Amino acid sequence: MTQADGTFSACTVLRFARGTRLQFDRVRERWFIQAPERVFLVDNIAAEILQLADGERSLGDISTILHEKFTAPYDVILADVLRMTRDLAEKQVLQTV
Repeated sequence: MTQADGTFSACTVLRFARGTRLQFDRVRERWFIQAPERVFLVDNIAAEILQLADGERSLGDISTILHEKFTAPYDVILADVLRMTRDLAEKQVLQTV
């Protein structure tokens, strides 16, 4: 859930906003977000996070999956996930469920 001040927590569940999606360009071998009248390039780490943002998993669940996959500290992953998703929500790419 999103707190009253707009910050996210491990319980927040996000999905892509309407008309927005994550795509892989096979020619350029790059991930990008296609949004109405905008395109955002994303790195491979961001793509890992965004592929899991399906409107069902919480940011904590996503962080746990990434923690198990990459064996990085959970707290570090969660902080990065929260920061990135908050930034994309401010740009109206992601929205809370």
